[in-house]
Amino acid sequence: MTLEILRLLIDFGFVVLIWAVQLVIYPSFAYYSKSDLVKWHRSYTKRVTYIVLPLMFSQLAFGIFHLWQIRDWYTIISLLLILILWILTFRVFVPLHFSIDGNNPVENVCKKLVTKNWARTALWTLLFLITLIYFLQN
Repeated sequence: MTLEILRLLIDFGFVVLIWAVQLVIYPSFAYYSKSDLVKWHRSYTKRVTYIVLPLMFSQLAFGIFHLWQIRDWYTIISLLLILILWILTFRVFVPLHFSIDGNNPVENVCKKLVTKNWARTALWTLLFLITLIYFLQN
């Protein structure tokens, strides 16, 4: 299996995951009472971490490795997008999730998750599309 196919699979995995999060998972949080949300969220975050972290680390590792091998428009832009996604995830979303787990959700946390997540949804979709274009051109 080539590096390009692995990148395509990882980026596709993320685009499917982020759209499920955006359209189903985050909006569903608004239907829980505060105590039920805290209970469910603690279970949810543990489980989803088994999916998200390997994808994030794989995407970052492949992005760095690919840039090290080839410096072109794709490897530079894709690594920049990956780094932006990491920053957004750990500076914006992790604190929002921690506020729920700490039983002290910030005001309108469910709405903020949905609203702010459109940026990650757009970026991961863009990353997948440029990976697909790159794959089809090569």
